[in-house]
Amino acid sequence: MNLRKNIRETAKNVLLNEARAIEKVSGSIDDGFESSVRAILECKGRVVVSGIGKSAIVASKITATLNSTGTPSIYMHAADAIHGDLGMIQKQDIVMLLSKSGNTPEIKVLIPLVKRTGCLLIGLVSSLESDLARQADHVINGTIEEEACPLNLAPTTSTTVHMALGDALAVCLLEARGFTSTDFAQFHPGGSLGKQLYLKVADIYPNNQCPVVLTNASVEEIILEMTSKRLGATAVVDESRMLKGIITDGDLRRMLNNRDTLGNVKAEEIMSPNPCTVDKDYYAARALAIMQQHNITQLVVTEDEKVLGFVHLHDLLKEGII
Repeated sequence: MNLRKNIRETAKNVLLNEARAIEKVSGSIDDGFESSVRAILECKGRVVVSGIGKSAIVASKITATLNSTGTPSIYMHAADAIHGDLGMIQKQDIVMLLSKSGNTPEIKVLIPLVKRTGCLLIGLVSSLESDLARQADHVINGTIEEEACPLNLAPTTSTTVHMALGDALAVCLLEARGFTSTDFAQFHPGGSLGKQLYLKVADIYPNNQCPVVLTNASVEEIILEMTSKRLGATAVVDESRMLKGIITDGDLRRMLNNRDTLGNVKAEEIMSPNPCTVDKDYYAARALAIMQQHNITQLVVTEDEKVLGFVHLHDLLKEGII
């Protein structure tokens, strides 16, 4: 046996099986799915998501996705529910039970208990003939033909389909609520993703010194200012601190190559006019995009054309934006 070939073929078959199942179930989005979305939108409480076995793991993931996209949710393991955790359900909640068969003992016990609370029940199930499908107020159809497991036993395709339907549910709710990137940032403040969504230039530039020289500054003054502030550049301003240009290390080197004497050279003769700038209220990710677009490593931070400071590529690296 060619083990390497067999491994690759098996992996491809699993992925294709699950991809086909998701494609097929997309054609089964019906009134039950739509009514589930509408019911959750009208819900005054939370979505309590529950399951047993592998479905419990999928339920936990769906709970996390709903919470991160603006739908308050809690996870409840079906086995724990019938041993005390049922008390976490409140009257205004909606309960969503996940089950491939819809007939597992824990789910069958849990269904009437949920119904007694007066909460609406959503069933995400792969068998429309099951107890769960028959008794749920709303049914999300996750029917599959077979598992990717060659024995057709291990939950593989079914859990993938259920997870994908959970994602579809969350995105529909997100769009219906007009959930924005600003809202998303409130729930994801950590890591590089969070910083891209909330960190602004105003949070960064005050940490840097601000090299500036007047338009009539001498070469010596320019070099001293750039050396002392250690940013490899200096802004050129007028008496009112209005930005007139920028001088970089590269500008100085080119000047030294092109001039025999430096005695009377002024900043306005060396500077590059109309430099790229960034507003202090821009997101740091936008500052990075400007740097990348113009292939530069620093931006002058301005407000009403007055120089406030500098933001450098190294600042963005340090903050984990890149």
